[in-house]
Amino acid sequence: MSKKAVVAIGGNSLIRDKTKKTVPDQYAATAETCAHIADMIVEGWDVVITSGNGPQVGFILRRSELAEHELHPVPLDYCGADTQGAIGYMIQRALYNEFHKRTIDKHVATVVTQVRVAKEDPAFENPAKPIGSFMDEKTAKKRADAEGWQIKEDSGRGWRRVVASPIPKEIVELPAIKALNKNGIIVYAVGGGGIPVVAGTDGQLEGVAAVIDKDRASSLLATGLDADLLLISTAVEKVYLNFGEENQEAIDKMDQFEAQQYLDAGHFAPGSMKPKVEACIEFIKNGGEMAIITDPPNITKALRGETGTRIVGGHAVPPPPPVRH
Repeated sequence: MSKKAVVAIGGNSLIRDKTKKTVPDQYAATAETCAHIADMIVEGWDVVITSGNGPQVGFILRRSELAEHELHPVPLDYCGADTQGAIGYMIQRALYNEFHKRTIDKHVATVVTQVRVAKEDPAFENPAKPIGSFMDEKTAKKRADAEGWQIKEDSGRGWRRVVASPIPKEIVELPAIKALNKNGIIVYAVGGGGIPVVAGTDGQLEGVAAVIDKDRASSLLATGLDADLLLISTAVEKVYLNFGEENQEAIDKMDQFEAQQYLDAGHFAPGSMKPKVEACIEFIKNGGEMAIITDPPNITKALRGETGTRIVGGHAVPPPPPVRH
């Protein structure tokens, strides 16, 4: 029986460098990653794919800003839907072509996915996720007043709009994803963490201007699918302690409690490795067998235990006995 894996691709991994941002460039990067995912499928893995979409949403928002003298703006939840469709199309075509080359009888489908968040999530009271273009302070404040935005200065580079990043609670289309997966279809879903929606008192869903962390949403999806593996594909081959320092140290394997200790010690940067490790811990806590963090070229080797960082279940180490006086 094949094992089930959720593979989370970073949105930034579809853009190799600052000179390769065009749609054909992004497709080339997608095709390269999909070749490694096809290797997984050949080795018997049943795969569901997710991805980030940060740069792609940024492009849509910038186009919207440049065209605002002539066209209506694109709301943030619709930006998420647009990117899910576009990235899904790239993944569908890349995998179709890869399967065709290898004479593999498989099909791929994209599910534009809504993810429910709580209206009362504290993140809505303290939006902190920067989106869109950099602005000078005067322009930022003018737009904030006109459009009801929250704004913040971003690392000395200028002012930006900020939105909430609430915790994902429910994947609305999970039954559809399960049905496709059960019938052998490779599914791309929960793109960009999903389109954030809230439920009204009447049960009706409404999109909100927010950004869901794609690793948290991928962990939730993996749990909902009873997946054996959560594989987070990112820019580095392994997770490191003291990353970027002279004494940096690669981690080959850690259990969930060791991972939490490293998190608490501040080894993993917010907005970078921290949410990935948190997502892996959550998956293991909810019954997942194993999580792996690695980069696309090393996916196959990581699955064989030859590289990458593995996060597995473990037993909490009891505190030391009290000292007797």
